[in-house]
Amino acid sequence: MAEKLRIGVMMTLGPNVRREFEKVREFGLDNCQLNCWDPSQYTDERAAEVRAACAEFGVEVTSLWTGYSGPAVWNFVDGPSTIGLVPPEYREQRVRDLVAGAEFAAKIGAPCTSTHAGFIPENPKDPLYAGTIEALAKVARRCKELGLGFAFETGQETPVTLLRAMRDIGTDNLGVNLDPANLLMYGKANPVDALDLLGPHLFGVHAKDGDYPSDPMNLGPEKPLGEGRVDFPRFVAKAKAMGYRGCLTIEREIGGERQIADIRRAIELLAPLL
Repeated sequence: MAEKLRIGVMMTLGPNVRREFEKVREFGLDNCQLNCWDPSQYTDERAAEVRAACAEFGVEVTSLWTGYSGPAVWNFVDGPSTIGLVPPEYREQRVRDLVAGAEFAAKIGAPCTSTHAGFIPENPKDPLYAGTIEALAKVARRCKELGLGFAFETGQETPVTLLRAMRDIGTDNLGVNLDPANLLMYGKANPVDALDLLGPHLFGVHAKDGDYPSDPMNLGPEKPLGEGRVDFPRFVAKAKAMGYRGCLTIEREIGGERQIADIRRAIELLAPLL
């Protein structure tokens, strides 16, 4: 029998680490991606808390999602000049932030880090392209030194642009954290078709739903899984057929009781697809 996929959930490295991992078990799951936007959290003390919570609840961290300092505006107007390693004024500090995240990931036993690299220029002769690739290569090389993969979360760039960037970085530890909703919400690709390009490079998959933008200034809306445009039965079947055997990590970018209810509903919808 072919190995089944596993369902996971995105959790946050917040003030109560133990409670975050307890919630993973309350969902009936055994794995998560751990999200941290605050590089000041990458301490030995926090790493010890994560390892203790993983051991207590039997939860595996499949990736550390590493954020960075400075502004990040999630739209089409200010996003290109604020997100990731593309804006030159933030690159040096953000390389340090992402390297610190990689070192923290190694301490907690995560196999890879994931992040948004930014609006990587589609034109490889764009003046911003070479500097972006150089900065990403510094992070990728440090990940490799630590025995980690470095995953690009889809969203701000087309699949072709992402493949070109990975080729130009040139290390052998690069992969993709494919967020099908982001491909729609940024208007970059149909998720099922994107697998033709990105499927061989999958390190992880976000189980998130959404729609194309209707306002060209702003991203399309995120939606509860099953209520957006992502065709999860076709998407999951195709990823499996291409050899993906990792986790489907549920991400719902709201809070409160509605978030919990939507995660539980997502688990119900994904379970038959595994």
